[in-house]
Amino acid sequence: MQTNLSVIDDISAHTSRTQSRGTAGVIPDLWNVIAVQKRPLMEVIWEQQRLHEARRWNAVALVDAIDLAALSDEDKLALQMAGQAELTTKPGADRLAHQADVECRRWQGKNAALASVMQALGTWSRYWNEEEAHHESSFDQLTRRLGLEGATDEMVLQYRKIFPDDDMLRTLVLLAISEIVASVNYANGSRATKDPGLKALFKHVGADEVQHMTNFVSFAKALVDSGEYHAKDAFAVAHFFVREDGELQGSRRGKIEERDTHVNWWDHIDDGLEAVANHKRKVTLVCNMLERVTGIRVDSAEAVEEMWMELVGC
Repeated sequence: MQTNLSVIDDISAHTSRTQSRGTAGVIPDLWNVIAVQKRPLMEVIWEQQRLHEARRWNAVALVDAIDLAALSDEDKLALQMAGQAELTTKPGADRLAHQADVECRRWQGKNAALASVMQALGTWSRYWNEEEAHHESSFDQLTRRLGLEGATDEMVLQYRKIFPDDDMLRTLVLLAISEIVASVNYANGSRATKDPGLKALFKHVGADEVQHMTNFVSFAKALVDSGEYHAKDAFAVAHFFVREDGELQGSRRGKIEERDTHVNWWDHIDDGLEAVANHKRKVTLVCNMLERVTGIRVDSAEAVEEMWMELVGC
């Protein structure tokens, strides 16, 4: 089971190593596999199943292994905030499954390979959903065992609001960035805690987020490779996050948008968890993600903005 968070340093190298060993891994060039090699959709789905099987971990065992008395105040705050943050993943996965099916039907009869990519995406969303369930349940259970307030029924209902549909490439890039944010936060939490049990839990969750991000990159790249989706939309979403006072700043932004359709957890997260977040690291990983998806290299928030404006013809 892959638990080394250093894989966020080089997503493509991790994917190559996984594939070369013949073990389960994310398919890095999905469009080539489906459109050029014309591999059956069920072969792609089998690879998804193999990876899911290889990555399963026991949430109950990991939670039980944590020494609650050894946790610091910072550990406790991180657990409480993470438990709330993870509540918003299920509506994202539910939305993705529905949206992928709608897109699959839209491309049937027009672009068969793209329809298959969309169906593979919708199928994979069930694994993403199931794996994320480990995260929210583990963090909330630890919060309750510590005598802190866990997610209330009202909070669960509010945070479960399904996100509105958007262009699929924009959606995938947004989700990839969300997983980047989560993986960096959990890497920081793993380094900060002194308890081996909590360190192991953060590493498992963080490695899950890296794998999910790698899947979003694979699907987003396939959309761009298809020629039906434009790189400018990937850069538009990235700019929305990395710009000055952008979404990566969380609740430290100068203005928090009012929404009644869904909950963005970074709008509500406390400064205690944000204090350990490495903003520069997140921007670097977003730039790496954009290159993987679009083939266009950028290395800063300013470069992202410049490329986005160039692509839209400004």
